Amino acid sequence: MNREIYLAGGCFWGLQRAMSVLDGVLETECGYANGDPHFIPDYMLVCSGRYGYREVVRVEYDPDRIPLERILWAFFFVIDPTQERRQGNDRGIQYQTGVYWTDDDTARRVSAFMGEEAGRHPEFHTESGPLTQYSPAEAYHQGYLDSNPGGYCHIPSAKIDALYRLSHGL
Repeated sequence: MNREIYLAGGCFWGLQRAMSVLDGVLETECGYANGDPHFIPDYMLVCSGRYGYREVVRVEYDPDRIPLERILWAFFFVIDPTQERRQGNDRGIQYQTGVYWTDDDTARRVSAFMGEEAGRHPEFHTESGPLTQYSPAEAYHQGYLDSNPGGYCHIPSAKIDALYRLSHGL
């Protein structure tokens, strides 16, 4: 049975690209998570910073091909967990890094991984918790860097290439 994890790593364009190169990741989708449930988010509302939404990537994966911990390792490979409410040149509450789950097993595994990861950094600002709300982002955000190869990305392409090579045994 396939599983899901929701990752906030700054601008979702680069994180979607990074997660999509992992062998065993079946689908990725840019979206908005864990904001004020009284609003259906869109990009302008999220960018206002007033409603607490995070830009996230929904990652659907086959746990028989890629364990959750490998996805989390890849996530921390491409983000800077010492930054609060920003990644690269992007600043704002929507760029807060985080890991969100939808079931108890994933909660336990994420908590264990996060505890170890937090111990590696003098400051650690990546949040974690249950997914309380999710809405897919607008169509133009989906696969943005595939459609716009020269588009802005705070994740260096060399890191995404390294993830691909590591994931595919190259």
